[in-house]
Amino acid sequence: MKKIAPTLLFVSMAAVTGAAFPLGDIINRAVADTRAEFTGPALKPEQLAVTVIDLRGPAPVRADYRGDERFYPASVIKLFYLAATHRWLEDGRLADSPELRRGLHDMIVDSSNDATNFIVDALTGTTGGPELPAAELDAWSEKRGAVTRYFESLGYRHVNAKRKTWGEGPFGRERQDMTAHPPARNFLSTNDTARLLADIVAGRCVTAARSAEMLALMARDPFTPKTDPDDQSIGFSGPALPPGAKLWSKAGWVSWARHDAALIELPGGGRVIIVTFTDGREHANNRAIIPAVVRRVLAGLAN
Repeated sequence: MKKIAPTLLFVSMAAVTGAAFPLGDIINRAVADTRAEFTGPALKPEQLAVTVIDLRGPAPVRADYRGDERFYPASVIKLFYLAATHRWLEDGRLADSPELRRGLHDMIVDSSNDATNFIVDALTGTTGGPELPAAELDAWSEKRGAVTRYFESLGYRHVNAKRKTWGEGPFGRERQDMTAHPPARNFLSTNDTARLLADIVAGRCVTAARSAEMLALMARDPFTPKTDPDDQSIGFSGPALPPGAKLWSKAGWVSWARHDAALIELPGGGRVIIVTFTDGREHANNRAIIPAVVRRVLAGLAN
């Protein structure tokens, strides 16, 4: 597998960002004010993580709140399967086809779990099925870890991209492997998620052309009403955007977590990445927390 050296993206978070305060201070204030807003039930410090990359200046500036903490990523993990698929395609490890492209589209645009599980099988050469004898399961599990190892080779520290995304499962060998070869669930940090999104935005993820293809699948319209209140365009960062802004994103939502990885283009120009993860069953259905964080970060950057 072709390896690419980790990209050195960031200058000090105290560098000039175009705002009156360092980016870290803006994030900390946004988190504090959001926690003060949501008190019933309380939004605990450990239930939130935020990473921001300000792309408006001559060099990207990154800061975070609990950005290296590992969260169950829900459907945000699909960004990593998307990037890995393009790496495999570029290296000739996967054959391009209309069916593969349909899977990538439905995985990112519609957040389809069925499409995601097809992509995971294609990436790793594994399939679900009945339980396996121990030696066969060991071999199966080694193959299933290919995507995680790829990101580790690039210097990602908090990425486990081994598991499928389920509605009702897992069953059979998928469940068997969760016990035999932990960790049982995928995980991501907001820092690693923001790093991947930044490389896609900059055209450094695999190639510039492939980065553009990935970004095109993430385009959202937060200003057109949707019938589903949890649509990725309007159920996460979208409500925080000012008129004229543009949004590219990948959201994740399960009964105990709600996340968004968003690229925002501001009306006056310039782009900002804001990745927000929240944890806790008491907050998973709260559609106001993520936009509250994003709105405050954007306001801080504008001051």
